[in-house]
Amino acid sequence: MQPLTRTLAPALLLIGSALAPSETASARDGNRIELPRQNRGRIVALATSHGLATAIAFAQPTGDRIPTDAGDLTVHPINHGTFVMQWQGKTIYVDPVGGADRFVAFPAPDLILITDIHGDHLNAETVAAVATAKTKILAPAAVAEKLPAGERAQTTVLANSDQTELLCINVEAVPMYNLTPERQKFHTKGRGNGYVVTLGGLRVYVSGDTEDIPEMRKLKNIDVAFVCMNLPYTMDVKQAASAVLDFRPKIVYPFHYRGGGGRKSDVKLFEKLIGDDNGIEVRVRNWYP
Repeated sequence: MQPLTRTLAPALLLIGSALAPSETASARDGNRIELPRQNRGRIVALATSHGLATAIAFAQPTGDRIPTDAGDLTVHPINHGTFVMQWQGKTIYVDPVGGADRFVAFPAPDLILITDIHGDHLNAETVAAVATAKTKILAPAAVAEKLPAGERAQTTVLANSDQTELLCINVEAVPMYNLTPERQKFHTKGRGNGYVVTLGGLRVYVSGDTEDIPEMRKLKNIDVAFVCMNLPYTMDVKQAASAVLDFRPKIVYPFHYRGGGGRKSDVKLFEKLIGDDNGIEVRVRNWYP
């Protein structure tokens, strides 16, 4: 492939670095133009009209900034159970699914966390598309065995209660499973992982797909929590709120709240149940743009 500047200059205005390999830019006339990728950058589309090419550049989303002892953590909700965290120049993808285009505004991941085998948490094609040779992946065994060979080789398998530290980030795998008899078929104990991720002293809990299990209620010193709530697969809003009031994170993000038939859980009710006087900030964000 010819260098980008030689192929498209002078019509293409470069802003930031090029897109990732295999990503393409859509042309207005329906053509697809391959862009080489060294670093994930900010050029996200190429429009052509009457032979004139124009780069359309988008700034990286600002996200939510949360202070840690070693610089801010920035949180970017993506969709459903998928989000991006950035801290100290490192980028973490949580359950990346939906194709590489969802992540085009972000650097390639230094670390990927995958919670479970279901399609809203694991998509092997997306993982392969966004990962680089330097990306570290943490996942339970049931997930690792479904990854392509290359990504499997980059994966550290964690079982519930296992811990590891990499990139100055501590990650503990915690249980996630269903309690209600008719829901136990969805998530069996020990198959998937929730995670407690510690960055600069800040403890971030990712629930994975779970109900209000005893292990969740017993969590300690959680600063930020991402808590699921969607029937029939995980738990209802009242279960989620009850558990959150037990382990009392400083900030909670209701997420993963679209369930069977596309119905969304009542996050406003969740917010009301948590209340304004418990020292818990509920951050309702748009997880379904």
